[in-house]
Amino acid sequence: MTAASDLAPSYDLVVIGGGPAGLAAASLAARAGVSTVLFDENPGVGGQIYRAITTTPVADRAVLGEDYWAGAELASEAKASGALIVNGATVWSLDPQKIVGVSIAGKARMIEAKHVIIATGSQERPFPIPGWTLPGVMTAGGAQTALKAQGLVPSGRTVMAGTGPLLWLLAAQTLRAGGRIDAILDTTPWRNWLQALVHLPDFALSPYFAKGLALLREVKAKVPVHRIDRVGAVGKEKLSEVVFASGGRERRLPADLLLLHQGVVPNVNLANAAGVEHVWNDRQLCFVPVLDADFGSSVPGIAVTGDGAGIAGGTAAAERGRIAAIAAVRALRPEATLPDTQAIRQKLQREEMGRAFLDWLNRPAESFRQPEGETLACRCEEVTAKQVRDMARIGCEGPNQMKAFLRCGMGPCQGRLCGLTVTELIAAERKMTPAEVGYYRLRPPVKPITLAELASLPISEAERKAVER
Repeated sequence: MTAASDLAPSYDLVVIGGGPAGLAAASLAARAGVSTVLFDENPGVGGQIYRAITTTPVADRAVLGEDYWAGAELASEAKASGALIVNGATVWSLDPQKIVGVSIAGKARMIEAKHVIIATGSQERPFPIPGWTLPGVMTAGGAQTALKAQGLVPSGRTVMAGTGPLLWLLAAQTLRAGGRIDAILDTTPWRNWLQALVHLPDFALSPYFAKGLALLREVKAKVPVHRIDRVGAVGKEKLSEVVFASGGRERRLPADLLLLHQGVVPNVNLANAAGVEHVWNDRQLCFVPVLDADFGSSVPGIAVTGDGAGIAGGTAAAERGRIAAIAAVRALRPEATLPDTQAIRQKLQREEMGRAFLDWLNRPAESFRQPEGETLACRCEEVTAKQVRDMARIGCEGPNQMKAFLRCGMGPCQGRLCGLTVTELIAAERKMTPAEVGYYRLRPPVKPITLAELASLPISEAERKAVER
């Protein structure tokens, strides 16, 4: 394992994130002769979609599906490329001068870069419902991580709730692995079809169409599916029941595990802290970075790629990573031989076909994005939806001011689990758009680090002399 002390003080290219975009970018750049380091905070590469691709205990390839195993080639190529791949590395700071703060095994270092590619991928959208903090309630992504990394599947009474492709994929993977699913509660609003149908022709020509239909048939043949418009988790010390309603009729299901999911959104915290400009994407209901055709951001020398540039899926993320890497290599080593960019762009275009249909179809309903009453909006600081709404009504104009009122976004997650919820609650109460309300203003460290880690930063000669004087 690479130690913090083993790192060079500077690299031509720093890639942050070891998912498909980061692996593809690092591999291409290193092969072109650019000194490249890739930092990833997980024990192994793969990101979320290819989690534990080099170490998974799931031996039966059919369980996770062939799309998952495509990640093995990306990981192998990156390892052979000459790029330095550092796992267990938490990047907690990035500034516009491209100084990267990274912590490895409790030791922090500041690394200079000529070019930075942020490939931090996506995260699950917050799904704040009554009881979502009870033991026994977790995200579908968390359950999929347990399956990929440890080979674990649910054994008790399991209910899945939400919308989006990952929900159906996890259901199929769980069933193939011998797990149990008692019911799926589909929260997809019927009205979404009106906006999605316009994009159906592109979707029908995309690689997602046949795969999606096959997943739906596979899961619905074995699991009861209920279309619902309200859901909550009930229990005293842990989950015991899932309460849901459709058309005014309430039902209850005994449950030991409730898996929640309503899509994924870009993980924008690091890019935000680096000063990258972001805008509201109304189709995907999230903030996305403002980027050029090569995924270059508003900060010179910093690119944002993969799902961090807007949700498009794992295969598209890899192509985006290659495009960003080609732009970086051209800036750093103009004489280098590079792949045909046009061919990569054409492949990316094919992979992105049908994305609009999926986005509009699986757009979560307001009732599941904007909680009411005592439902927690900010888990870290235990702030309720009512508190956020009340502060907005008396004059709180945005998430950053809300920090002063209620400490929302100031916990360990730094707003990842409440940022979009708080923005939308304020917008709803003040009759504004999320774009007008804005997002948290992020500052380093964007990930929790200890004072001991900060104290481990090497002291420069100038700093040493200043102390001695």
